[in-house]
Amino acid sequence: MHFAVENMLEKYNCRTTDDYKNALKEVIQEIALLGLYRADFFSKAAFYGGSALRIFYGLERFSEDLDFSLIEQDTGFDIDHYCKYIKDELGAYGFTMNVEKKIKNIESDIESAFIKGGTKINLISISTGIEGLTKLHKNEKIKIKVEVDTNPPPGAGYEVRYHLTPTPFSVRLFDKPSLFAGKVHALLFRNWGGARIKGRDLYDYIWYLSRNTELNVDHLAQRMKQSGHINKESLTVSDVNKMLTEKFRLTDYKAAKADIGPFIKNKNELDLWSKEFFVSVTEERLK
Repeated sequence: MHFAVENMLEKYNCRTTDDYKNALKEVIQEIALLGLYRADFFSKAAFYGGSALRIFYGLERFSEDLDFSLIEQDTGFDIDHYCKYIKDELGAYGFTMNVEKKIKNIESDIESAFIKGGTKINLISISTGIEGLTKLHKNEKIKIKVEVDTNPPPGAGYEVRYHLTPTPFSVRLFDKPSLFAGKVHALLFRNWGGARIKGRDLYDYIWYLSRNTELNVDHLAQRMKQSGHINKESLTVSDVNKMLTEKFRLTDYKAAKADIGPFIKNKNELDLWSKEFFVSVTEERLK
């Protein structure tokens, strides 16, 4: 095992096979970010979403994907250019992974790629003493989706943050108010159907509120205009509060808890999840 990867794994205190799987995914995500940095990706793009919160702000849940947005619209952007950088960086740290662009069946503003590799062979690369390795199916795969929005809604703010593992590098991220705006948009309009809502969105929402995060209302309004969910010229926090309250009244909290469960260790923090809880904290905290 590469000494830098060994150091990265120490913070996870892995005990079970699932612990090692989650840690492995996150280490791969961090090394992928390093590969993108070497490709000068962050001169034109910014990192956002759950993985950005997890890696740079200490969100206490695992996240599966890497989400990015260009700073300026670029219809000619091709993610394939960056796949080799990610693959080469992972290879340099001892991982056997393929990084391939997803071929689109329909036109969209999203460019996607997948980082894929065998779970067993890559777990062996970090430790041969993991209990349960023999029970893993030889065809089980690690799969991490990389998405880039090539037609970004305006109004976001950005910051540059530094990461020290596996070696020091910098990443441009959405600032927290803009990240919060993206999360509120997902919470309101992610297409999961009916009363179903992604538990990960609810979990992240509470994370933002618990840190008194300001909401970038202008960026949220631009996102809503782009997605066709608003047609008026301005949006207020009061408007957002009303929309969220209506959403929380219709939410299936049992399904939401089932969604977030595999990504957190302390399930007890979900005990309060209910319509009353989310409506109350929104009225109190969303300013």
